[in-house]
This record gives sequence, C-alpha cells and structure tokens, in this order.
Amino acid sequence: MKILHLITRLILGGAQENTVLTCEGQSRAGHEVILAYGPIYGPEGSLHERASQGGYDLVELSAMIRAVRLWTDWRCYRQCRELIQRVKPDVVHTHSSKAGIIGRAAAAAENVPAIVHTIHGLAFHPHQSRLIHAAYVAAEKWAARRCDRIACVADAMSRQALAAGVGQAELYETVYSGMEIGPFVEAPAHREATRQALGFEKEDVVIGTVARLAELKGHDDLLDAMGDTLRQRPRVKLLWVGDGWWRDRLEQKVRQMRLTEQVVITGLVAPARVPAMMSAMDLMVHPSYREGLARALPQALLSGLPIVSYDCDGAGEVCVDGETGRLAPTGDIEALRQATTWMIDHPAEAAAMAQAGREICRRRFDAAVMVEQLLDLYQRILQQKAHA
Repeated sequence: MKILHLITRLILGGAQENTVLTCEGQSRAGHEVILAYGPIYGPEGSLHERASQGGYDLVELSAMIRAVRLWTDWRCYRQCRELIQRVKPDVVHTHSSKAGIIGRAAAAAENVPAIVHTIHGLAFHPHQSRLIHAAYVAAEKWAARRCDRIACVADAMSRQALAAGVGQAELYETVYSGMEIGPFVEAPAHREATRQALGFEKEDVVIGTVARLAELKGHDDLLDAMGDTLRQRPRVKLLWVGDGWWRDRLEQKVRQMRLTEQVVITGLVAPARVPAMMSAMDLMVHPSYREGLARALPQALLSGLPIVSYDCDGAGEVCVDGETGRLAPTGDIEALRQATTWMIDHPAEAAAMAQAGREICRRRFDAAVMVEQLLDLYQRILQQKAHA
C-alpha cells in the first residue's frame, strides 16, 4: 500500500511518537510511506531527526499550523490536496486536530480509497469556553463524515466522541498507542548512574513527571498537593522531565514555595533518554487534566515504576485503581496528595501494583502490535470498498 500520514507538528509528544513509530513499522513491512507535517517551533522540541532516519519520505506543509487562521487553513487544504494528487495514496491517515480536519476534507475531496483518523486526544474538552467547545465538536462531526474509520488510543476517546454526537459506533476502533518497550523494560539498569547525574542521594524518594511544562499538565496541582510534604520530608524530591511555555512561571512558583532544593527540572529530553530518566524515579505521578491515554503511564509501568494519575480520559485503562496504580479524581488536589503519599508509605504494595501493570503493558503497548492492527484496519477498509 501507499500510505500518507498527516500530522500538525512533529514536536516531542505522544501523538508524534506514535505516528513516527507507525510510519517506521509500516515502511519496514514493505509499504510506501509518506509523512507530511507542519513547521516545527517552540520549546517542546522536535522529532524531525528521528523521522528523517525512518526509511520513509517526509514533506513539510508550510501552511499546516496549529492556530486557526482561515486564509492559512485554506492554503493548507490546497497543499494537502496537491500532495494527495501527486502521491496518489491508497490510504490517508490523519493525526491531531488541525491535520485531522483539513486532511480528511482534502482526502475526501480527492476520493482517497481509505481515510483513517486517529484520536490521540480530543480537540474538545471540559476546560474550554462553551463557544470554542461547540466549534470543535461541530468541526469533528463534520470531519467524521469524511473518513472510513477513527482509531482511538483509548476506549475513553470513542465514548466521549460518541457522547458528543461525533459519528456512529461502527466508525470507531481502539488501537492502543504503541511504543518501543525494550528500553523501558531495561531502564532499571541505569538507575544508579542517572540518579547520581541528577544529584539525588540513595535515600531520596523521587516523584517523577514526564510531560511538557504546559497548561493542563498538572504541575501546579502536584506542587500544591505535595508542598507541605516536601517541606516536612526533605528526602522527598520532585523530578520534572520536559520543557515548555510554562517553565518560567513554574520555576517562579517553586522559588516562592521555597522548594528549589527539592524540585529538579531536566529541560528538554530526547525520547531515547526518557527510559533513563524514569530509572531515577521511585514513583511516577501524572496529574494531567487532558490526555487521550498518556504514554508516560505505560512507560512507567514497563520501567517497573508505581504510578499515580488523575482519572482523566483513558488513564483508568492502564492505571486501574488499587490494582496497577492509584487514581485521584481530576482536579482533586487533596486526593492527589493522599494517593501519592500512600504510594510512598506503602512501597511493597506499590511495587506489586507496578509488577501487575508491567505484564499488561508488555502485551498491550508494543509498537509492533499497533502497526499490525493499523495495517489490518487499512486492508479491511480497502477490501470492503472493493466488494461494495
């Protein structure tokens, strides 16, 4: 098959890592793969170098930007149509909101045989204004009529989309976001060296977070939840892996709370270094308000780490409360504090949960499984249309 993937930006992020691994796997399987993306900018970092070594073609679309700008978006639509006309793909697979809406429209206009969209995280969510929320829902309803299937990285995504009236149930399939599991399974071997490099002592209890320093990622909540505990228990430390637009503000808050000696911010970290960063942690806490299914959660379990998460979107599909981790209601800072301190104070029970989660994640989140499921999805669509 000739497969064209469209994504808004190739920054460091879960949707982008998922897409790059998909392109690599499909290329290795003998398919002709093209990945088109918009300009890369900002402190989130870039996956372009990894993508350029994946054995498939890359195309930058100058008008594929995240912001809504009608004239630029029209130019992006024209660029997508021209690319489709030139490539003549059997499959167009879109990722992220902007590329998903414009890409599906362009693919439908060009009568592409199979059109698939992946929901890595919904464009609409409860933390938007009513007007913006309604606009995104309307756009997703419109785009859903222009594709053959929607793949979701968690069951929660299809439930929420259907509840908003986006498409019909038969449109959706869950394909969990694949990852290279080997480096995470082997991560504990790097623990001593990584902790030493980051300045942690053997007695320190390190609570880690892997996420962009950005709105709705919950770093403020973690500080508010654990501030008193950090002051009372100086051996408890926070390790924030990532960078983003909110870094300066968060660093200022850490200083105001007089916690600079107990919060380590790594800045931008290449994906290949994330397993080593996780090896330095004793507990992963992911207090995000909005995710499809955060890759950091299965990655932590694969690394042997206990996890705590807000019960946000698909988190509960990997962090099963009391079985593979602890969940707190989204935005409930006191519940987040209680879950986190419970994990710290019950290391044996926490380790047992991590082990149970590790076995589930080995089977569910292997990138090879994701690639196989997506190729099967494409082939079923093409076969159904051939016999229609």
